[in-house]
Amino acid sequence: MLSLTTPAKAQSLIASHVRDRRVNLGLTQAGLAARADIPLPTLRRFEQQGLVSLEGLLKILAVVGGLDEIIKALEVSQSEFSTIEDVLKTQEKPKRKKGWRT
Repeated sequence: MLSLTTPAKAQSLIASHVRDRRVNLGLTQAGLAARADIPLPTLRRFEQQGLVSLEGLLKILAVVGGLDEIIKALEVSQSEFSTIEDVLKTQEKPKRKKGWRT
């Protein structure tokens, strides 16, 4: 899937959204770092530069919310087609059940 968002822009947006969630919860950086069991400098670097390990991000999301949404967003969706025959069947015109001429 093609995306126009660059990884750098995504890092910045994710860090900004997490910071907004932290502020809305009324947590200080120190409070979130303690609850997420990550070092305070790690949280600060994440909020300022968007740099954090995957484990650190998941710990932060477990506190501020969004962990389940990330997991759901990464699920593989099932294709409606399992074989080429399924694809070809959808291209066939449906059989008419009623006449159209009077």
